[in-house]
Amino acid sequence: MQVNRLNTGIAALLLLAGCGTQRTQPVAPRPPAEVKAEIVRLLPARTADRQGWATDIYAAFAAQGIDPSTQNLCSVLAVTEQESTFQVDPPVPGLGKIARDEIDRRAAKVHVPGLLVSAALQVRSSNGKSYSDRLNAARSEKELSAIFDDFIGMVPMGRTLFGSFNPVHTGGPMQVSIEFAERQARNYPYPVDGTIRREVFSRRGGMYFGIAHLLGYPVSYTQPLYRFADFNAGWYASRNAAFQNALSRASGIPLALDGDLVRYGSIMPGSTELAVRTLGKRLDMRHPTIRDQLEKGKSLEFEDTELYRRVFELAEQAEGRALPRAVLPGIVLQSPKITRKLTTAWFAKRVDERYQRCTARAGK
Repeated sequence: MQVNRLNTGIAALLLLAGCGTQRTQPVAPRPPAEVKAEIVRLLPARTADRQGWATDIYAAFAAQGIDPSTQNLCSVLAVTEQESTFQVDPPVPGLGKIARDEIDRRAAKVHVPGLLVSAALQVRSSNGKSYSDRLNAARSEKELSAIFDDFIGMVPMGRTLFGSFNPVHTGGPMQVSIEFAERQARNYPYPVDGTIRREVFSRRGGMYFGIAHLLGYPVSYTQPLYRFADFNAGWYASRNAAFQNALSRASGIPLALDGDLVRYGSIMPGSTELAVRTLGKRLDMRHPTIRDQLEKGKSLEFEDTELYRRVFELAEQAEGRALPRAVLPGIVLQSPKITRKLTTAWFAKRVDERYQRCTARAGK
């Protein structure tokens, strides 16, 4: 019996070792032509310039060393279809009014009279048209961003109202954050056309930075749904929302499942940090340790912290069951472009529907 148990144990170890070897073996890269051909097949039927899209998408994957698996390709295509229906610079209804409302809001904030703002907007811009006319005619965020850059640089009132701040925060076919792109620009593989902001509004730049935002960080999620939520709410938002859910159950304190674990840039604790502090004795952690470990919430490393492990242990003891390690964040989307109540969960589920259709087309 002992020999049989020993043999069984050895067999199990060998099986585990084999599985481990399979997981760590590098996958041979697919030829570029094969990947591009798959992208062309997977693109929605009405997409124009399919070869051009395939080239820019493949280049973004290759430059960043991201595996162009069918699942990853479908994830990117699903987000792009949701955000722009594969338009490099998608039109935004009522954009001129949105822009003028933003100008008026900022003018009121710095106590600039409306008459002065109107006069400044009548100044002729670099293309000969007044800023007011250009705003009224703007149909896309690329146009609007260019107008604001021109307005800030040419008109004294523009510098008073905006300084170097351009209110267009996202752009391109994946509607990626321009601030994110500027932080990720170090290894950008193309010559920069003036600024990274302008590159975001191009297809090559928009796809490069959008793919980086969607796939350029390690996660332990078992479903792409949670990457889609993170694309909308920020890296690790779904993982952090699951931690907040567990923390709420362990502490008895209701928390917004927004994925924000600390108030960065402030020494004052936020609601999540305060809730953890109520468990301080049970966790055997002092306030500085709690803060230090919560600040790892923007990386995969947070999952290796004592805080993460112990909070889930306490919550699961209280609930008598396992709790999820990923939860869709409960965030209501805020933007002048949004005219109805939408949430991060709505966005993630819509993208996931497109993802499922894409993988079905691929036969996966």
